[in-house]
Amino acid sequence: MIVRIMGEGQVRLADSHLTELNKLDDELLAEMENGDGPGFRRTLTALLSKVRELGVPLPDDSLEPSELILPAPEATLDEVRDLLTGGGLIPG
Repeated sequence: MIVRIMGEGQVRLADSHLTELNKLDDELLAEMENGDGPGFRRTLTALLSKVRELGVPLPDDSLEPSELILPAPEATLDEVRDLLTGGGLIPG
């Protein structure tokens, strides 16, 4: 799976990591619903860090179609809310 972090680039991520990432995504969704700004920031940072840790960066000149697009690290709660498609940022 190709994942794009807005403003950073793309990484190749094995589908086997989706379960682990979904836990953070669920936490992020709950914090957004509760308006927990500090919790949202902490969990978004953890989610993006985990994607960077588990993924293999693609070259900057590579333009692969992204199957998953995640917000930039500095994205606000409202900006991320606009990106949601029902069940969170990560499908599954």
